[in-house]
Amino acid sequence: MSKRVLVLYDSITGNTKKMAEEVAKGIEEVEGVKASIKHVDVAKPQDLLDFDGLVVGSPTHCGAVSWKLKRFFDESARIAWNKVKGKIAGAFSSSGGLGGGNEMTLLSILSMLMNYGYLVFGLPDYSGPGVTGHYGAVAVGKPGHLELEVCRILGRQIARYVRAMSYRE
Repeated sequence: MSKRVLVLYDSITGNTKKMAEEVAKGIEEVEGVKASIKHVDVAKPQDLLDFDGLVVGSPTHCGAVSWKLKRFFDESARIAWNKVKGKIAGAFSSSGGLGGGNEMTLLSILSMLMNYGYLVFGLPDYSGPGVTGHYGAVAVGKPGHLELEVCRILGRQIARYVRAMSYRE
């Protein structure tokens, strides 16, 4: 039986959307795991229950997750709170400049996910010199080759964990 991972994102400039597409490509590289991509505007709280794993991507706004994603998780609490316990999740973010708050945004996303009960992780892997995903994949401005590669690495790792550790009560 195939496992499914949702790549949930918000994007204004298209940079985070491009990253979401690359995360999904990484997920699809792992046998037995399928990816679905949804913009937060079309996602439903039920999606958190229907998928085996989740990767959340946000543009960075003042060092925080976008208001649309924050609203989505605030409104999803009634249906998904403590019902996704043990599912695998990760994060990615884009910003307009260095020091724009990417890591703070990732930690904000990871904190929301942990509150729901998701198991989250970081990546020790590098896609090139100085490009890693310790808290998740990041890009400053338009994501380049190395930033897109770390998105695929994140997707592959999420898929491997989902395949190996998928949990349902």
